[in-house]
Amino acid sequence: MTHAAPLPRLHAITDERIARRADLDEIAAALASGGREHLAFHARGHTLTGLEHYDLATRLSVYPSTRLFVNDRLDVALAAGAAGVQLAAGSLDPAHARRLDPGWWIGKSVHDLREAEAAHTAGADYLLVGPVFPTATHPPPGREPLGPGLVARIVGLGLPVIAIGGVTPERLNDLRAAGVYGVAAIRALWDAADPRATARRIVQELTQ
Repeated sequence: MTHAAPLPRLHAITDERIARRADLDEIAAALASGGREHLAFHARGHTLTGLEHYDLATRLSVYPSTRLFVNDRLDVALAAGAAGVQLAAGSLDPAHARRLDPGWWIGKSVHDLREAEAAHTAGADYLLVGPVFPTATHPPPGREPLGPGLVARIVGLGLPVIAIGGVTPERLNDLRAAGVYGVAAIRALWDAADPRATARRIVQELTQ
């Protein structure tokens, strides 16, 4: 599959709390300034209505140097002109989603090596792998954090791996050693004291 642009290295994922923040646009602009073409915004919120999800997606799509990804809501992704979609375990298979837009980057969320192998076989372009470290916003029901060692085994499958779960700038060395292509975060980006500087630092670490 040929894509118009490379897969972004840094993925800023929203949740319902962030989607409804009064300073959403201000923080998004700061993240976009720091991450630029290496940043993807993920419009995500499990309890958002379709209209709320679409509104969120369109607000995150206005930064020309970044890319918009939409989690699960493929109708919203189509309507908002997203560059990619992130599929959860219960979503369509990547091959089916690709029929809606062959140009999408199509990622699959996975939590262990077995799920990663299945997503690879199903045709995912990249894997969102986690939680790698303990985290409050991505709790693993009945699951322990994967740790960099298992992430490295998933990297060995050959698809770009985006690590999520407890990702902070201080943990980037361990993740880079595991071979990850990029990282995704919620609180580490949206709640950062200086979102622009945080995004810029992470991108520099991942691309140097």
